[in-house]
Amino acid sequence: MKIRVGMGYDVHQLVPERDLWLGGVRIPFERGLLGHSDADVLIHAICDALLGAANLRDIGFHFPDKDPRYKGVDSKILLAETVRLLKEKGYAVGNIDATVCAERPKLNPHIPEMQSVLAKVMQVDEDCVSLKATTTEKLGFTGREEGISAYAVALIEKVSD
Repeated sequence: MKIRVGMGYDVHQLVPERDLWLGGVRIPFERGLLGHSDADVLIHAICDALLGAANLRDIGFHFPDKDPRYKGVDSKILLAETVRLLKEKGYAVGNIDATVCAERPKLNPHIPEMQSVLAKVMQVDEDCVSLKATTTEKLGFTGREEGISAYAVALIEKVSD
């Protein structure tokens, strides 16, 4: 069995009058993330990890923020397309391990739903999607609640040539 690993990172600014989407789930909060799409930093980091593992460049290459087709797009669509690109190259998602960095809102209550949504989109068992949330102890842009970032590691498996 051939396996590969990729790493992804994303960050978006918190702004008023936007919905907050993380892991494909709308999180109740007074601000949301600014971006061309729905700005779901968690899904974007996962996409980059998957694309990197398959040596398929990055999310900006496949879904450029200058392309009007992606204006306001649901990031679950980008993740599903990323999984399709992996399949075209003969790979399947093995597992994801990701961390979201945010002072607020508290994300732990939403993690089971995010795991369920992400597993469904990637067509894997929920046990293959590990999600964690942390703060930066009030340090940096995250600590000042100016933005949210996410890190992801993905393992993919070669299933066909």
